[in-house]
Amino acid sequence: MLTHAQIWRAVDGLAERLGLSVSGLARRAGLDATSFNRSKREASDGRPRWPSTESIAKILAATDTSLDDFMALIDGSGKRRAIPLIGFAQAGGGGYFDDAGFPVGGAWDEIAFPNVGDEHAYALEISGDSMLPLYRDGDVVVVSPGAPIRRGDRVVVKTREGEVLAKELKRQTNRTVELRSLNPDHPDRLLQDGEIAWIARVLWASQ
Repeated sequence: MLTHAQIWRAVDGLAERLGLSVSGLARRAGLDATSFNRSKREASDGRPRWPSTESIAKILAATDTSLDDFMALIDGSGKRRAIPLIGFAQAGGGGYFDDAGFPVGGAWDEIAFPNVGDEHAYALEISGDSMLPLYRDGDVVVVSPGAPIRRGDRVVVKTREGEVLAKELKRQTNRTVELRSLNPDHPDRLLQDGEIAWIARVLWASQ
């Protein structure tokens, strides 16, 4: 999966490529000049702090950097591999996933993405407005069915009835999964374990 160090290495690498300090990169994107300072990368208790997807989107737009280029900076070596790109409508249908939530069949498009340590990682293209304001129609999220999931993680869940949901994990027990909606106009969900076909953690979003 993507690590805290990889994301910050990409921010540093982008600044270096442009001949800027990280403060200069932040200012160019219209952010507070201290947004990417090393002192902001860990909390006072030592917990890692991650740059927001909004701040990443702003530096990409301000520097005319493609997502593909930023992905190469994340990887460090520039090595990427092709991963499946599946639409939400396709994900809700049959034939694209096995019982464990791993993509199968090969009838999909592909995108290049750094090696995230999960050979089953894939990308989903968001459709509709149910994930607003976090994910917009046309955004791409990369998910890992093999990554550990913790409270507060953003996840994609497929129910046994074929519904595909992008939510935040609120609580998980042996019997139930509580999901917080990303869109205040849509309700939170409580699913019984038997209702869930699979659940995968969101590693990255192309916002």
